[in-house]
Amino acid sequence: MARPNKQAARCISDIEQFYKNVKEVERTPANAHVLDLASRYCEDTKYFLEKKDYVTAFGSINYAHGLIDAYRKAKGKK
Repeated sequence: MARPNKQAARCISDIEQFYKNVKEVERTPANAHVLDLASRYCEDTKYFLEKKDYVTAFGSINYAHGLIDAYRKAKGKK
């Protein structure tokens, strides 16, 4: 198996971190939409990685993280 380049490796690491972070957010009817959107952006990241479009992949995973972070901050959590 070919070793991923630095850009791909960074995106893969960010995907793994996303899954850890999203587990820490209790899913409720009030936040289900935000969590679904964030998860879709994470899935988009995987798609763009397969296409070797690292710029878009990185943007997608950052948006996913941003949605989770914004929700946590709005709820007063770190």
